[in-house]
Amino acid sequence: MNKELARIFFEIAAILDAGGESFKPQAYRKAARALLELAEDAALIYARGGLKAVEAIPGVGQSIGQKIEEYVLTGKIDYYRQLKRDFPVDLDEVAGVEGLGPKRAKILYEKLGVKNLRQLEAAARAGKVAPLFGFGPKSQANILQGIEFKKRSGGRFLLSEVFPAALDAKEKISALPQIARVEIAGSLRRAKETIGDVDLLAAPKLGAGAKDAAAIMDFFSTLAGIEKIWAKGPTKTSVRMAAGFDIDLRLVGEQSFGAAWQYFTGSKEHNIALRRLAIQKGFKLSEYGLFENDKMAAGKTEEEIYQKLGLDWIAPEMRENAGEIEAAQNGKLPRLLEYGSLKGDLHCHSNWSDGKNSIEELAAAAMAMGYEYLGIADHTHALKVAGGLDEDQLRQRNAEIDALNQKIRSQGKMFAVLKGCEANIDDDGGIDLDKGILGELDFVIAGVHMNFKMDAKKMTRRLVGAAKNPDIDIISHPTGRLLKERPAYELEIEKVFEVAKEHGAILEINAQPRRLDLKPLHVRGAIANGIKLAINTDAHRLAELEFARFGIAQARRGWATAGDIANTLPWPELKKILKRNQKRVN
Repeated sequence: MNKELARIFFEIAAILDAGGESFKPQAYRKAARALLELAEDAALIYARGGLKAVEAIPGVGQSIGQKIEEYVLTGKIDYYRQLKRDFPVDLDEVAGVEGLGPKRAKILYEKLGVKNLRQLEAAARAGKVAPLFGFGPKSQANILQGIEFKKRSGGRFLLSEVFPAALDAKEKISALPQIARVEIAGSLRRAKETIGDVDLLAAPKLGAGAKDAAAIMDFFSTLAGIEKIWAKGPTKTSVRMAAGFDIDLRLVGEQSFGAAWQYFTGSKEHNIALRRLAIQKGFKLSEYGLFENDKMAAGKTEEEIYQKLGLDWIAPEMRENAGEIEAAQNGKLPRLLEYGSLKGDLHCHSNWSDGKNSIEELAAAAMAMGYEYLGIADHTHALKVAGGLDEDQLRQRNAEIDALNQKIRSQGKMFAVLKGCEANIDDDGGIDLDKGILGELDFVIAGVHMNFKMDAKKMTRRLVGAAKNPDIDIISHPTGRLLKERPAYELEIEKVFEVAKEHGAILEINAQPRRLDLKPLHVRGAIANGIKLAINTDAHRLAELEFARFGIAQARRGWATAGDIANTLPWPELKKILKRNQKRVN
């Protein structure tokens, strides 16, 4: 229920934004985020303590608490339904097009009757958008470009949207007495940036029969969050989750589990190449096993299948038929970066800028994760919308960090909070800070946060300038893409690689699921150029520190080893490779 309530509150906020409301939208967003972070379902909280218990949820006041109560008791919120009647626009579709937003979506509805993406595209192609006040031919062209991008990414879900539900289903099915093993397969196992649906494979225990299979499928089809059952059978059940994606559960025998897991993990291109290799070696490979003259030669584990084909086992993240099979044949697969191998996170935002949590709260969470350091990279003053800090504010924040580090050391803990910032790269590759403050920081991250529509030559010059800039240690989210929202900048990234290598700039793999920037091809390109990378979460709240696993997955998809990632190093070693340290030494 929490996710559905959060979705409704986010949409209410967007509708209120469209109407020009100043304070109410933020209240609804705050409540939505609080619901998403709750460990307990709001319905259970209400059942235990009524309206007072709901109003005690952080970020929920009396008015919103009453709406939660209404939804728990009736399954609807009249205020939301009235807003939708007055403004019947699919804001996910229309306002989600790059360059629009709720207020411009309202103009399009009032002037042109646009309610959805199809109507928006028709209006733009008919030239009806350009004449509107505040739009113009360039806006119209950008809208059409944004629609094409949105259509290409439609029907896909971010890793963070599906991973928790898949993991929850796996854990619950694993607990059944009839089950020997359950695993995630498909594009989710390969950690693709966006996911179409979720594949689960389960092996019943030896000796399990038809009644056991039926019991497993009955249990799966009644899991919380299921909206519709597409098909239900003895070996496969498909369901639609309320969040919009499908989960398929397949039952396979233990003797064929490895073959099935390999097959249903994919990718399609990897599997085709593997089957071709099997044929060359006199085998037949399918989801049921590896066969030689109709006799099973392997199938219980993936490892034995790859071994029989003369290959080292290939990590799922690499299975894209992008050279991994040849590398496995020749014993040249990289030893990929392991999950949990980061020593720290260098890109977190505190409540000094636009983060939700205090520096002390972030530090405590990082220590609980086993990190040795945490870099606080609050925004700088050019980004006023994100509460960017000026030089005096940075100094005040730094004093707080110094006091916190002293407190941590007095407790005998080996952990450091690092003083950093995320500055803004201007059109020439400079940043929005005076030189005086830079020497007081442990590191400087800088990224592009505005003026995204530069042509390739200008944007390349901008990023090249940043890579050369001796005051910038790490370039954040280097290509600027937002998955399902905004394509990457027009950019000649190979030139950025050349300059980053020459000047020692570190490029970030931003682990935010909306970004996952750099993409795997660029990770491989950076590594080939000898560039150090840093995996950072860009966390704005405690829960987002856990996004590090998605950044590690992205690095693994780009064939990265621990030696390629700067923040696998302890802070004293990492400090040595930062530009500021080298500048002082030289």
